Amino acid sequence: MSGGLFALLDDIAALARLAAASVDDVAAAAGRASAKSAGVVVDDTAVTPQYLQGVDPSRELPMIKKIAIGSLRNKILFILPAALLLSQFVPWIISPILMLGGSYLCYEGAEKIWEKVSGHGGGHGDPVAAKGEDAAAQEAAVTSNAIRTDFILSAEIMIIALKEVASEGFVSRAVILTVVAVVITLVVYGVVALIVKMDDIGLRLAKNPSSERLGRGLVAAMPKVLAAISVIGTVAMLWVGGHIILVGLEESGWWAAPYEWVHHLEKAVHEATGALGGVLGWLTNTFFSFLLGVAWGAVIVAVVHVLPFGKDKGAGHDAPAESKTPRTH
Repeated sequence: MSGGLFALLDDIAALARLAAASVDDVAAAAGRASAKSAGVVVDDTAVTPQYLQGVDPSRELPMIKKIAIGSLRNKILFILPAALLLSQFVPWIISPILMLGGSYLCYEGAEKIWEKVSGHGGGHGDPVAAKGEDAAAQEAAVTSNAIRTDFILSAEIMIIALKEVASEGFVSRAVILTVVAVVITLVVYGVVALIVKMDDIGLRLAKNPSSERLGRGLVAAMPKVLAAISVIGTVAMLWVGGHIILVGLEESGWWAAPYEWVHHLEKAVHEATGALGGVLGWLTNTFFSFLLGVAWGAVIVAVVHVLPFGKDKGAGHDAPAESKTPRTH
């Protein structure tokens, strides 16, 4: 009897070790997958605060909560099942989908640069809904716009993460991507909440004589912080989008030369710079991915805005500016 009991305990201990190892494997894979999508995460974090400009401060956190819930719902209920089914039955389509998403990121980044240079940009504008609508309708409109934009970025995050764990089994992929979806959503909207409320924190600190200087410094710094986040988000879009295109061209067999050239240059820099080789090699790859993102994004911007058949040519330039719908992203 005692022998059977000890055997049972040994089996339970073995199962526990196996479960712990599985949890470690999932955590490690989720960490790798999340790291691969870091550039898009930065962009996602940079975009959302712009939707809350002009919003009643008392409604900022409730709106962030709604957007975060919408983002998690997008990832878990829509993007994750679709990505898993595609990876299971038509895995070859993942790379083209990823390249489409990369093209969108290049377009968004290049469009922001074009708007700055040309002066044609409407930016995000005032996200508050049209005059005459009540506060609830305004809030619903802003939240809906933010969730729609988040859907595109979330899809890109999940596809990048999926590609990193494509060799895992179906159940493992599902668990890992679920972990990625939850963790990234919490991180992104936790940081967004902190950014949005930082000026309020500064104002509170400024009321206390012992922390007045720190509080005033936070309030004064926030416009610069938001501007810096916007720039970082743009750079991240172009870098990540360009890298996706670079790798996709090579993996698809359409045009391997750019990837091979950048890869060889990265390796040469790595080997020639000693202890800093890893960092400088990565920066080399990132720099040329960024340049490709700018170039490819510029082509798309030209098609959409500049060329005679672009959308701007048929937008009705004679219409008054206030009648045009502001961009949501």
